[in-house]
Amino acid sequence: MNVNLLALVVLFIVAAVVVVAFLALVVLFGPKRSNASKSLPFECGTEGTGDARGPFPIKYYLAAIIFAVFDVEVAFLYPWAVSFRSLHLVGFVSMLIFLAVLAIGLYYAIKRGVFEWK
Repeated sequence: MNVNLLALVVLFIVAAVVVVAFLALVVLFGPKRSNASKSLPFECGTEGTGDARGPFPIKYYLAAIIFAVFDVEVAFLYPWAVSFRSLHLVGFVSMLIFLAVLAIGLYYAIKRGVFEWK
């Protein structure tokens, strides 16, 4: 059997044992008493008002999408930074283009007022 495959199998077995052990500990030692106040819906210490499926302002979604885009950008920047020396000028120029497109998108979002929370 390949050593890498054996290590992967051992990793999955250890992960499964840890998950089963934690679930068993929760069942054995977790709280079991329930009362009316624990059964009530709880949100930030206040009673819920209105429908949870109500409309939200579009700015929340836009801010979340922009956050996701820049989070993915960091995921692309890390491997680029690790292999920067082997990529030479082509890798540098392609990353500059990538960052320029993201900067233009951020500039557009700022000009549209996505981050103004009035």
